[in-house]
Amino acid sequence: MDIIQYENYQEKEVGADPSFPYQTYICSIPLDFIEVPLHWHDEVEFIYIKKGKGRIAVDFQYYDVSERDIILVLPGQLHSIGQSQGEVMEYENIIFQYNLLLSRQPDICGKEYLLPLFQQQLNVPTLFSPNDTGYTSIAGCLDDIDSIRHTFPPGYQLFTKGKLFELFFGLLSTCSNSEPVHNSRRLNMDKTRQILKYMEQHYAEKISIETIANVTGFSESHFMKFFKSALGTSFTAYLNDYRLTMASRLLLASDDPIIGIAEDTGFDNLSYFNRSFKKKFGMTPSEFRKTH
Repeated sequence: MDIIQYENYQEKEVGADPSFPYQTYICSIPLDFIEVPLHWHDEVEFIYIKKGKGRIAVDFQYYDVSERDIILVLPGQLHSIGQSQGEVMEYENIIFQYNLLLSRQPDICGKEYLLPLFQQQLNVPTLFSPNDTGYTSIAGCLDDIDSIRHTFPPGYQLFTKGKLFELFFGLLSTCSNSEPVHNSRRLNMDKTRQILKYMEQHYAEKISIETIANVTGFSESHFMKFFKSALGTSFTAYLNDYRLTMASRLLLASDDPIIGIAEDTGFDNLSYFNRSFKKKFGMTPSEFRKTH
C-alpha cells in the first residue's frame, strides 16, 4: 500500500494485533485531508460511510455515496475518495489482506469461491446501499467486527474471520460468473496501475514524459495519448495536481516550512508552488495551514 498512508496518516488501532492483518481507520474529508487520490493496493478494502456525502471512484466508475453506504474495493482496483461540494464525509476504512481467509493447503473455499472473487472473476456489486439485497447482512458483519474491536478480547481474531466468511457467503450468494475481461482492457488497467504506482513513489522527483513513457514501454506520443484517454487529462497536469494534494497533507501533518514542503513534493520554484496551490485550494499554503 502507498500514498502517504494510507501510509503515514493512518495510525494503528490500540490493541490491534500486528500479526493479524485487519485494520480499520476513521477518516474525514475534508477535515483530515481534502481527497484520497487515485491509487491501488493488493488488500481488500471496504469504505463504510458514517456521516455526510462524498464521491468515490472505482475503476473509473463514479459513485455518489451517503450515510450507511458501503463500497467494496477488490485487490488491484483503482480507486479514489473525494468530497461532494460543500459536504463533510466521515467514513471508516476497513482494509485487510485477503490471504487472511485462505488456507495454507488449497481447499474448495479458496479455489472455488474466494480467489475468483478477489481476482475479479465474479460479478459483484461495488456499492451497497441500505435498500439493496444483502446490505443488512454485509453491514451487520462489519458492525459486529467493529463492536468486538472496541475491547479486543482473547479470540477476537476468530470472531473477525468468522464474520468475514459470513459476509462473503452472503455476497457470493448474489453474484455470478463474469464475462471474460477483454485483453486490451486488462492491459490498459495494468498500464494505468503501473503509471500511478511509479508516480506515487517518485512524485517528489523530476519526472519527464520520456521517463514515464519508458516505464510503460510506450513512445512519448503514445503515452500522452493513452494517459489522456485513461484519466481525462494530461500527465503533467495530473502529476501537478497530485503533488499539490500531497503538499496539502504535509501542511497539516507537519510544522515544516512551506519552502521545504514545496521541495519535498517536487516543486523547485516557490512562487509557482504558491500560485498553483492557491488555484487548486482557493488560498495560499500558509492560509490553508491556519484554516485547517
